[in-house]
Amino acid sequence: MLKTLFNIAVRHLLGRRRQTLTTIFGVAVSTMVLITTNSLTRGLLDSFIETIVNVAPHITVKGEKMNPVPVNVVAADKPEAVAFVENNIKKQEREEVVNYRQILGIFGSPEYRKLVLASSPYVESQVMAVKGSRNQPLLLKGVLIESEDAISGIRNKLVRGDISMYEKNPNALLIGRTVAKDMGVGLNDEVTVISAKGKSRQCKVAGIFFTGVNALDQSVFVSLKLAQIIEELPPNKVTGIALKVKNPLDDSELAKDLQRVTGYRCITWQEENESILSLFARVGYIVFSLVAFVGVVSGFGVANILVTTVFEKSRDIAIMKSFGFSSRRIVGLFVLEGFMVGLFGALIGGVLAIGSITLFANLPIESSQGPLTKTGFSMSYNPVYFIMVISVTVLISTIAAILPSARAARLEPVGVLRDSSL
Repeated sequence: MLKTLFNIAVRHLLGRRRQTLTTIFGVAVSTMVLITTNSLTRGLLDSFIETIVNVAPHITVKGEKMNPVPVNVVAADKPEAVAFVENNIKKQEREEVVNYRQILGIFGSPEYRKLVLASSPYVESQVMAVKGSRNQPLLLKGVLIESEDAISGIRNKLVRGDISMYEKNPNALLIGRTVAKDMGVGLNDEVTVISAKGKSRQCKVAGIFFTGVNALDQSVFVSLKLAQIIEELPPNKVTGIALKVKNPLDDSELAKDLQRVTGYRCITWQEENESILSLFARVGYIVFSLVAFVGVVSGFGVANILVTTVFEKSRDIAIMKSFGFSSRRIVGLFVLEGFMVGLFGALIGGVLAIGSITLFANLPIESSQGPLTKTGFSMSYNPVYFIMVISVTVLISTIAAILPSARAARLEPVGVLRDSSL
């Protein structure tokens, strides 16, 4: 019986070729657009996570002590043990990690050696860079270049210059490509760096790097010693320590443990980029809503062709029922037609989506996609997204066939045949 219903369904669809092909084409286009849109949003998220995990530190030890002196000393746990000092005004201390080498020793201990793969102390400073008539505020970051390379792979990110040139010159700079473009700076150019206290230092560009992370490409690397001199920090103090860990996607517990051991605040890359990740989540919800909405529109198209089929094939349906076809089988017939239209349209749309995704991924256009800069668009080929959209489309098309099939099942053979001109 299933074979008979299938043959009748094929005849019904082929009997209205133009309308059937138009509906299948509409379902295919909507499926292609949905898969491509979902691939773009998910691809951007996957690319962002992959880039951050490969370039940025997984955990950052900040120079913020976790047991600071309370602002309201009266509200302390033991207010009777607090002494009040009058007329003692001091400058607020900067956030910095003291005796950082001891903390690096903790990361190298047997307990954490397998969990913390690399550590890089750094000093951050807001400076003004001057080149000729151009000046620009920059984030200057002092690092130990070998340790930083273990975190971000900066050696392989150089588009011009060489690390050896940087290591030979104590006043050398590694400049992000965005900074180089904005200031018109090239290799071996002299740049004046002015600190927040007004002291200037003449530096030389030893390399230009490009990571794809916009925030990083707008910064400048110098040696750790030079940054300490600019910030007037003693040799035992740094701004923070960047860490690369074994499990970057599950590092919250390790961060809490390191925070307890070191006494300094430890922030994961998820916390650093919380706003961006939440934005991606909201975009994902919007795309999911779009999938449902366009799927419903496709369902209306499927329902339309089946309503027309029921109207035009009323006599055939009456004859089928007079030959013993039950109402349940009539319903199954038109549900099968809706399923076939949705399936063929969704599969064709999936094939078209592969082509559109490949086209967008290989466009020779450098675009700034949120926090990243990449050539071409970040697209995802994850088959889960294909299966999800195709399944939703087929499901909606099948459900859309229920209403016209119910109408067909209610037809009375005697009344239809009496009213029709045979």
